[in-house]
Amino acid sequence: MKRLVCILLACLLLVAAPVVAQTRAWLDRTDIREGEMVTLIIETDQPTQAIDMAPLQGQFELGGQSVRRSVAWNNGSRSLQTVFSVGLRPRAAGAYTLPALQVGKARTAPLGLQVRPAPVAAADGSADVFIETEVDTEQPYVQQAVAVVLRLHYAVPLLSGQLDLPAPQGASLRQVGEDRTYLRLIGGRQFHVVERRFLLIPDRSGPLLLPGGRFNGVKAGGSLDAIFDDGRQPIAAAAQARRLQVRPIPDEAAQPWLPLRDLQLRYLQRPTQARQGQAVTVEVELMADGATAAQLPDLVWPSQPGVQVFAEPPQTDEQLDEGRPRTRLRRSFSLVPARAGTLSLAGPRVAWWDAVSGRPREAKLPALQLAVAAAATVGGKALVLQAPAAMPAVGADRAPPSRTTEGGWVALWLSPLLLLLAILGVWRWRASPALPTGAGPRRAPGLAEALQSGNLEHVASALVQAMGLAEEDFDAVQAQLEVPEQRQAVHLLQSARWGGGDRQTAIAALRKAFARGVTCGKTKQKAASLLPPLYPEQA
Repeated sequence: MKRLVCILLACLLLVAAPVVAQTRAWLDRTDIREGEMVTLIIETDQPTQAIDMAPLQGQFELGGQSVRRSVAWNNGSRSLQTVFSVGLRPRAAGAYTLPALQVGKARTAPLGLQVRPAPVAAADGSADVFIETEVDTEQPYVQQAVAVVLRLHYAVPLLSGQLDLPAPQGASLRQVGEDRTYLRLIGGRQFHVVERRFLLIPDRSGPLLLPGGRFNGVKAGGSLDAIFDDGRQPIAAAAQARRLQVRPIPDEAAQPWLPLRDLQLRYLQRPTQARQGQAVTVEVELMADGATAAQLPDLVWPSQPGVQVFAEPPQTDEQLDEGRPRTRLRRSFSLVPARAGTLSLAGPRVAWWDAVSGRPREAKLPALQLAVAAAATVGGKALVLQAPAAMPAVGADRAPPSRTTEGGWVALWLSPLLLLLAILGVWRWRASPALPTGAGPRRAPGLAEALQSGNLEHVASALVQAMGLAEEDFDAVQAQLEVPEQRQAVHLLQSARWGGGDRQTAIAALRKAFARGVTCGKTKQKAASLLPPLYPEQA
């Protein structure tokens, strides 16, 4: 009797015991082609919201993931079943072992997967689908832009598909432009062609293996297939890998290193006349065949005596030509002559490496010849006109200002008044006591007032007067200044007026540097008077 009671109690305990947690994993296929995607399915009753897939990322590319949950009842007990699905694409052909994954308190079992190489079909038109890979050079230099063209040919209807080109080791690869589609007749068969372009830039010299392109898709079957099933059939193709030999940077190459197929420089705006102290604009264009904008060096105007140069930010435009990048760079320079006469200014030059002929080359512009007229004078004093710091661009929806507008008539009416005020200002300056000459600080009331006003043009004029110069020649101003802080402040002044520098920074530096006046070396002689004496001495 006691034995019967024990058996009954044991049965009751088994019925009331919770269902043992079960976790299992499997693949929808265990034998696939390279480039195809397989689905990993994990079913569990563990209370978990997600599974860490990080152990798979080294061997596979992870695709779309999904989660499905359901409630199951077993002998009156409730359990929650969760199914996780994730797409996996192997990174190469070979035999794989999927590692065990942690699912709550349980772990999945390792899984095996065989990945066979994708079939490489001949490009003679005998296959229904095949791929071609084309490169514009098999012996590029380090950091040279290489055009890669991938062409998918198919002669059967495709329902879906994916075309890929894996990135090689030791180089960067990115797709450029949009896909092109067209028809092509090969071996008497008509093929649809999808052409995709890439830009390959090697990072180091030596052998470079460019993997072949691969395609995985689904094609439509025949009429019998449509009767017995849905008619869908998988289809795949691959191209042969290409071996490139990357050449190192030659010893005789200039720096910065710039391998190209061609480079041209030309003037877009080339003035021949100028005036002392006034800016003229020169615009230069650079055309590079085989380089992106990021690869091009900075286009600069060489520093030369007798002229100050201020550069505008460059403007670039990238296009594709035969799969290679062609970059157009335009840049404007403001040239301010410091003296009158004929100036011959050497133009920009760019050293580059001819990747076609394998030799160094240099592109340069002919010298710019400027006939510089003397600065305009009023009453014998040089009158240097100020160019505006920046002119607003005239767009297509905004017409240039006309002389017949209200603002134009006001400007014409004010011109004689401004000229009269300028003459009175010169007369007042002439009537003021002469500034002392020699070394040491010079107290200049006009400069102090200009610094207080914050007007850079007034500061420049007052500074020239304080130095006793007959014209606005800031090369001479900096040559006479003894204090480096004052010379730097003058440089910031010119940069703010002509080069787009910060005006607030310039005025702050000027106020600090010239708080006690102008400190300069001894002058050889007193500056000559620009106007005749108001009260000539009687003989």
